[in-house]
Amino acid sequence: MNNASERLKGGIMFSEGVRFLTFTWFLVWMLFQTSGVQGEEKSESLRNAYFGDLHIHTMYSLDAFMSMGALRTGPDAAYRYAKGEAIQHPSGQKIRLTGPPLDFLAVSDHAMYLGSFTALLDPSSDNFNHPLKQAVLNSRGINDFFKVMGAQMNWQNFLDRTATFSSDKIIKDTWRKEIEAAERHNEPGTFTTFVGYEYTPTPDARHLHRNVIFKSSDVPDMPFSSVDSGDPEDLWDWMDGIRAEGTEVMAIPHNMNQSDGLAFMESTWRGEPVDRMFAEKRIRNEPIAEISQIKGTSETHPSLSPNDEWADFQIVQYYLNRVENKDPISVFKGGYWRDALNTGLELEEKLGVNPFQLGAIGSSDNHSSAGSYEEDKLHSSNRNNRPQGRGSAPRNLSEEDKAGEDIWKGFVTPRSATHGTGGLAGVWAEENTRSSLFEAMQRRETFGTSGPRIAVRLFGSFDFNEDVLEEPDLVSTAYRLGVPMGGVLSESKGSSPKLLAWAARDPNSGWLQRVQIVKGWLEEGESKERVYDVVCSDGLAVDTQSHRCPDNDATVNLNDCSISRDLGAVELVTLWEDPDFNEGVRAYYYARVLENPSCRWSTWDAIRLGIKPNPDLPASHQERAWSSPIWYNPS
Repeated sequence: MNNASERLKGGIMFSEGVRFLTFTWFLVWMLFQTSGVQGEEKSESLRNAYFGDLHIHTMYSLDAFMSMGALRTGPDAAYRYAKGEAIQHPSGQKIRLTGPPLDFLAVSDHAMYLGSFTALLDPSSDNFNHPLKQAVLNSRGINDFFKVMGAQMNWQNFLDRTATFSSDKIIKDTWRKEIEAAERHNEPGTFTTFVGYEYTPTPDARHLHRNVIFKSSDVPDMPFSSVDSGDPEDLWDWMDGIRAEGTEVMAIPHNMNQSDGLAFMESTWRGEPVDRMFAEKRIRNEPIAEISQIKGTSETHPSLSPNDEWADFQIVQYYLNRVENKDPISVFKGGYWRDALNTGLELEEKLGVNPFQLGAIGSSDNHSSAGSYEEDKLHSSNRNNRPQGRGSAPRNLSEEDKAGEDIWKGFVTPRSATHGTGGLAGVWAEENTRSSLFEAMQRRETFGTSGPRIAVRLFGSFDFNEDVLEEPDLVSTAYRLGVPMGGVLSESKGSSPKLLAWAARDPNSGWLQRVQIVKGWLEEGESKERVYDVVCSDGLAVDTQSHRCPDNDATVNLNDCSISRDLGAVELVTLWEDPDFNEGVRAYYYARVLENPSCRWSTWDAIRLGIKPNPDLPASHQERAWSSPIWYNPS
């Protein structure tokens, strides 16, 4: 094992539940659980990687309540699932994580209508005898519910919190239940729960959604929702107000890919140009963004990054009310994380503040109290937990149909079939506690994955030399001489920045193929971007002209989803120097780690049914992880 990569893991030890993971050629695999004693001052070099999910919905969310059917589960089930227990899926099946438990979880139910629908089932609630109760309960899922409700009621009255259905009393009572569940399951040092909720403004069906996460359980008795205001700036003002009273909180934008470009505009949502005050307010309240989840990846889009061969990963192919993904680039600009990083450089040049200095995480956004994460064990967010309900098999499929050649003829692939399994949030923190994890997210020492527990670390410095990888205390040296992901470099001293990148595979997933550095910079006031492969698996070398690794020839067998087991890396580590650095222009760098090819969940479904995979969907893909960026600002 490479000594440098072993030392980059930091202070970590075995996690319970993974003792079965042994490799004759891999002496020790660390799953980055806590290794310290509560209450002690921790060194930066002892920061560990913790994996969790900050975006799970339960029956207290309107859409989850309607999608689950009669078998509904709440926050307690979500926390038990994250801790490794089996819980009931809305389909009636039992579901359980195959790998180890998560390290942390936030239940983020929608603040709008919070608990109003579950109150229909509570004899002590004013909603128990509501006149629309049977119409709601008889609806066959969320889409049918909207049809029924649209025909039977005035939506403006439905939104009115003074009305009985969605009253302050019901919302406060449900919010209290959410807080109590988080408190019951919080185990500092072992498993962390965060109190949180989702803020969901949806102008013309476009998503401006955010998960609001609190540092502690000392929170307001009522969440600020899109009923209070559909302008996220008003949410930030509310957050600033409670922060001034001692309540630490952050908002995490997600589903930017479904915003039609509204997520990262160069104007406010009131149509005014972004000024310094707005930029400061935004970055103060939103230090990170969720770039991977079931509704697709928001890293970038092929039309925004045409020279990035890997930009088409988990792209949702049906945008809101559009039938096909053939919209002009204007629809995508402002809707993806990398584009926001680019725009942030331009705005910082004008304003002196970067409103889009955003770290990265992943999460699931699953609506069944449990995230899937694993491609071969996908479970849907609704009661129809079958391939036919997911779009990976035709409906009414007979045994005779399976043998036919035209089973997909005339089939219209539903939007849900283009969804992924959901991602994970990675955080480098001293210990597995609310305070330590929250502070790590504030400083953007975070990373996201597409589902596997790929660990990635990135440091930048102008003072690293070629011998740094031989340092006996490499992590301490990296922190002392440079900055970790989420940090800012300046004072180039006439040299190019050197980036120390490290990645380790998930033992339950595939082997690593390459690590890349994605760079964005300003050129004559306009942002540019480029992808560099910086270290290759299997002893292969990066081509100095194309900046690409040769293909390592790893394959996936689409007949049974078996993968190459003799190719790819357990760990990859390198020290890379930017060959195109200009000390006079702003730039950012982040690491992207790619696995060898593997089957997509829809292909797993098809193989189990004995049919050809849906030709509209990718048969295979490359799971990945993304670090938060390191920024360079000219002095």
